[in-house]
Amino acid sequence: MKALVTRLDSFGDVLLAGPAVRAVAARADHVTLLCGSRGAPAARLLPGVDEVLVWDAPWGGFDPPDVSRADLDALAGRIDADTALILTSFHQSPLPTALVLRLAGVRYIAADSVDYPGSLLDLRHRRAPHAHEAEAALDLAGAAGFPAADDGRLRVHPPPPADALTGPGPYVVLHPGASVPARAWSPGRAAEAVRELAAAGHRVLVTGGPGERDLTARVAGAHGTDLGGRTDAPALAGVLAGAAVVVTGNTAPAHLAAAVGTPVVSLFAPVVPAERWRPYGVPYVLLGDQDAPCAGSRARDCPVPGHPCLNTVTATDVAAAVGKLMAAEKPMGET
Repeated sequence: MKALVTRLDSFGDVLLAGPAVRAVAARADHVTLLCGSRGAPAARLLPGVDEVLVWDAPWGGFDPPDVSRADLDALAGRIDADTALILTSFHQSPLPTALVLRLAGVRYIAADSVDYPGSLLDLRHRRAPHAHEAEAALDLAGAAGFPAADDGRLRVHPPPPADALTGPGPYVVLHPGASVPARAWSPGRAAEAVRELAAAGHRVLVTGGPGERDLTARVAGAHGTDLGGRTDAPALAGVLAGAAVVVTGNTAPAHLAAAVGTPVVSLFAPVVPAERWRPYGVPYVLLGDQDAPCAGSRARDCPVPGHPCLNTVTATDVAAAVGKLMAAEKPMGET
């Protein structure tokens, strides 16, 4: 059986598809993961993926391309699968993707859908109303005939050694950036946290992408080690795997930390629900006002002056959460 799993969102979304991908891989002869360009680096980290097919959909992403019939025809011509699972977030429709897959000749298509699918889906599944995204994807896979093959936690291929980046000895990682501004802690507060963590005896590494070098330099200051722009996806996985704790917002490194088994202090802006997007399967502490006026808005830019959901979190709060996770003897989740 040739199976196709689609997740057309970003890096973190693809990581959350990992348990479902492994469930499919346990019963399929070949698994292709169809994802967007932002999710492709994560797709290449996932166990169970035989092939990564990269395509940016006009109905998703932060900067979607225009609709092109030639592009859609080309994609349909590249798809070779008997069975497909379309994984989407709770607020997205799978039906545009299902139409393309049906035109490509995929015989069996399963997805969560609140909309009437006509002949586009063979399995119209209803997700549990409060399910975490990773659990919802795994539930869909099970309903489509691919039961969980393992413990269902997030997982990536073993990352390369990161000693050349991290240096010797224990450390904490602080990742100040986020995929959208509404989910980011202020740079000033992040810099205060680096200073406070250093004063508490922690060695702090500050990570960020190539476009975040100014941010990571400011946050690291004189008390942290700036790794901004120095880590591709596998290298970042290695850095996070070696950390005692990772401090980050609701963004991809939170899920990558969970995939390598590292506890997370989650600075969680409630623009999306924490029950669906919190760090999954690892010890975590959730910080941020989950009842702020922005809750559930899915805003990319904070709609509330002063960004109170996160800027009420102090450096002292973060240092205390780091200490709590480092002292913990068993997994926990706290709000």
